Amino acid sequence: MDYFAAVRWLYGLEPRGIRLELDRMRTALALRGDPQRSLRVVHVAGTNGKGSVSAMVAAALRAAGLRVGLYTSPHLHRFVERIRVDGRPLGERALARRVTELRAFLESPGAPALTFFEVATLLAFEVFRDAQLDVVVLEVGLGGRLDATNVIEAPLACAITRIARDHEAYLGDTLAKIALEKAGIAKPSVPLVVGARDAEARGAIEARAQAVGAAPVLRLDDEIRVHDAPRGRLAVEVGEVRIDALRPALVGAHQHENVAVAVGVLVALRSRGIAVSDDAIRAGVARVRWPGRLERVTRGGTHYLFDAAHNPDGCVALGAALAAMPRRGTRVLLFAAMRDKDHAQMLATLAPHCDDVVYTRPQTPRAAEPEELAASYPGACVREVRAALTLAGALAGKGGTVVVAGSIYLLAAARSAVLHVHTEPPIAM
Repeated sequence: MDYFAAVRWLYGLEPRGIRLELDRMRTALALRGDPQRSLRVVHVAGTNGKGSVSAMVAAALRAAGLRVGLYTSPHLHRFVERIRVDGRPLGERALARRVTELRAFLESPGAPALTFFEVATLLAFEVFRDAQLDVVVLEVGLGGRLDATNVIEAPLACAITRIARDHEAYLGDTLAKIALEKAGIAKPSVPLVVGARDAEARGAIEARAQAVGAAPVLRLDDEIRVHDAPRGRLAVEVGEVRIDALRPALVGAHQHENVAVAVGVLVALRSRGIAVSDDAIRAGVARVRWPGRLERVTRGGTHYLFDAAHNPDGCVALGAALAAMPRRGTRVLLFAAMRDKDHAQMLATLAPHCDDVVYTRPQTPRAAEPEELAASYPGACVREVRAALTLAGALAGKGGTVVVAGSIYLLAAARSAVLHVHTEPPIAM
């Protein structure tokens, strides 16, 4: 099986959908020798910001001289982006070899019928085990309590980032219910860093932490405090520890709380035998690269701003960033969203910061129709992403800006067209 055949087989698992439970995963892991038990894990959940926090923690650990695995989802362009060893995506040959082996196992009698995400997670665990890493940073896929990553029994530390309404069909229709699902990663006597600021969400997380005996619990604005410093820098206090001169590579005011959560995790790791110096923390925050987070690119005199905002809370953060940016030239919003998102609220947040709006539809069955989006806020409807991108660029003109947001799948397609990056078919998990 070559790389493309391996990816086609993986993507062929998508019809199995999302099935939140742990029994299948535990059965498969036991049959594969429980690779997850050899890993030293930092486990990160949350609605928004968990990818940024995971990336910063991994970057700082690497700056400390450690060998680090990073597991994130979804990917932006290629499946192998999900599984990184020492900052490098899994190689194509390695993926093909491992998928060939896993397919034979999963198609044998008695093997559980894993979902796409479960297979990806099993694959990541085996890659990380064989690489003999010092630490693995594991981002939760969906929720936490029943997410396939939550087979980790004794992580080094856990973190829960910002909580907002998203995936309500799976996680619940209140912030408290959603937060309780995220807090399912909390473990006895394991540090828990809490980035949620909403009182309802925080209350649910703290109740779960107390019930399982997570300790210590480090909360943003209480045990963890973030302060602005001169020349765009930050200082973060974690209890009695203060890390000054932090210069975030990821821009936007919302990243300040992500920096604070990441620093909280890294300071907590010191009590778990992981030596991460202040300088390593500064280097990780300053050097991290996480595409599609207020990412600016210029091509042909037109500026492009790519952002992964794909739910109302993410759009609030992007809207605040747009409001703070100098308005130079025409600003055009290129927008798409999934049908299950509150796109009216998302547009109400973003569209007032732009002069024109162009709606389109990435190639995934979950995508809303452009005309449905335009019913909330007027704009041009172009079904094909590349054609919509061309129109948005023409409307913005030289010196103008095209803001690409609303869906990670739109972000992948548009970024691929602008930067000429190969992109695999979108998969919504």
